Amino acid sequence: MKIAIIGGNGQLGRDAGSAFADEGHEVTSLTHQEIEVSSLASVRESLSALRPELVLNTSAFHHVEKCEADPALAFAINGIGARNLAQVTQEMDATLMHISTDYVFDGRKNAPYTEADEPGPLNVYGNTKLSGELFVRSTNLRHFVVRTSAIYGENPCRAKGGLNFVELMLKLSTERNELRVVDDEFVTPTPTVQIAQQLVRLSRSSDYGLYHATAEGSCSWFEFAAAIFALTKTNIRLEPARPGEFPVKVARPKYSVLENKALKNKSLNVFTHWKEGLENYLARRAQAASLISA
Repeated sequence: MKIAIIGGNGQLGRDAGSAFADEGHEVTSLTHQEIEVSSLASVRESLSALRPELVLNTSAFHHVEKCEADPALAFAINGIGARNLAQVTQEMDATLMHISTDYVFDGRKNAPYTEADEPGPLNVYGNTKLSGELFVRSTNLRHFVVRTSAIYGENPCRAKGGLNFVELMLKLSTERNELRVVDDEFVTPTPTVQIAQQLVRLSRSSDYGLYHATAEGSCSWFEFAAAIFALTKTNIRLEPARPGEFPVKVARPKYSVLENKALKNKSLNVFTHWKEGLENYLARRAQAASLISA
């Protein structure tokens, strides 16, 4: 199958490209320099030249503070960009796989969100991502809208200075004797390699629709940091942050845990518990470091 990955040089895009290529698919990676999703003309020109059977959109304007400061740009990329991709893939009879976010919810449920729960975004980023979902779902019938949460992977996250949460914690542990991390925000840390495997699995199906796709279980950011340090045997004092210690510039959901109900109902779920995902990530990290030092 011919596959085009939008944002193919990103944290998830690279792992997805590798996963699809390993399955024998013909994968083309498109970066921002090669396709501008906010421009219908650019989307049509880029995809018409490739004629893919499946388009995977991992691109997004996902810096939450910058989205809040420039809502028009956020909507142009996250909303109109998704619409443009949906329109062109519909014209080409191609399937669109679109990555979305847990931030479409307000976090007030305090129990895992399923696909049937009503969204209620708290910020510009969440609102624009929700608009993108709706454009995709109403424009191209052959769609997979895939919501995920708290992702991390071996490839750099450009929007976060190249460091995911795991790498940031390990870096800070070499610079400080004590770290304080919030313990009142709950997520499901999800490795990009597992999301990529899930996308491949979904691509074999014609069960189009909306899916939640995260690792199993949940934790606070504090608990995630504690697990990172325990598994790497890092000696550092870790304390919960005091209430209000880290002022929030933009409202975020306090609880954004997703339940993969649709995947499980269709026997498509590939995810393991978040702790197992972290263990595998750290094992690959250690192996890569040993090869470099050898």
